[in-house]
Amino acid sequence: MSATERRRFSRILFKSQATLFVPSGEIEVEILDLSLKGAMVRPDTPAYIQMGTSGTLKIVLDDLPNIIRMEVTLVHHQGEHYGLACRSIDLDSMTHLRRLIELNLADEEALNREIQLLSASH
Repeated sequence: MSATERRRFSRILFKSQATLFVPSGEIEVEILDLSLKGAMVRPDTPAYIQMGTSGTLKIVLDDLPNIIRMEVTLVHHQGEHYGLACRSIDLDSMTHLRRLIELNLADEEALNREIQLLSASH
């Protein structure tokens, strides 16, 4: 079974700048994709983040002051791409993330199933 077949949460392509706050400092990153479970990012400048590092990902949306802020852990790294798993997210951020995914999926029923899966896993 491929990773795509195992994936239960839809990823949306979402190009945006963000800041990743880790113990060693702030890293400006480009968001490559988002899901309810995390994000794929690429640092703007070469960076080394150790596997398992926890931090905060802050995405400022175009319509200020809307921000998605999630507590994340680095779960995989391949080349310049870093996979971040969401450990927690506040209600306002979840609302903004849900709306982004809803607009990009164009399938509200699929999104509701994913939210139920997410709720069941916590």
